[in-house]
Amino acid sequence: MKKVFFTGQRTIENDIETIPKLMQTIKNLLLEGATDFYAGGAIGWDMLCEKVVLMFRDERVPYIRLHLILPCPPEEQTARWSSFDKDRYREILETADSVDIVSEHYCKDCMRSRNVRLAETGDVCVCYYNEESRRSGTAQTVRMAKRLGRKIINLR
Repeated sequence: MKKVFFTGQRTIENDIETIPKLMQTIKNLLLEGATDFYAGGAIGWDMLCEKVVLMFRDERVPYIRLHLILPCPPEEQTARWSSFDKDRYREILETADSVDIVSEHYCKDCMRSRNVRLAETGDVCVCYYNEESRRSGTAQTVRMAKRLGRKIINLR
């Protein structure tokens, strides 16, 4: 059984190409035995992946599970988000199969702790990552995943 985790940038370029690639990647992983999908609840790539996994679960593959690993409580994570993003996030939270909150409160290291947990939990990392951006949380998570010997699938 493979566990898949997602990490990626907040801004996704060219949705028209990226969404079908993501859907095909998830289909392929399902055929390889993936059943559990983990994401960190961030705007952008995380939310897109969470929505696609939920679509697969609700429409075609009822046995798969979406697990959220959040850096801090949702109210604190979304404090500066738009009402549109908060509403999308709330929908995902309500339909996820599990929610794990890494830190009781937002703090300097909670995002990194979430990223460590994602990399340690998954077998496969599906990312949307600009390899020139070395200082981002996504870059940090991909580096951790590589050090842990995880398979990396970059859809950017």
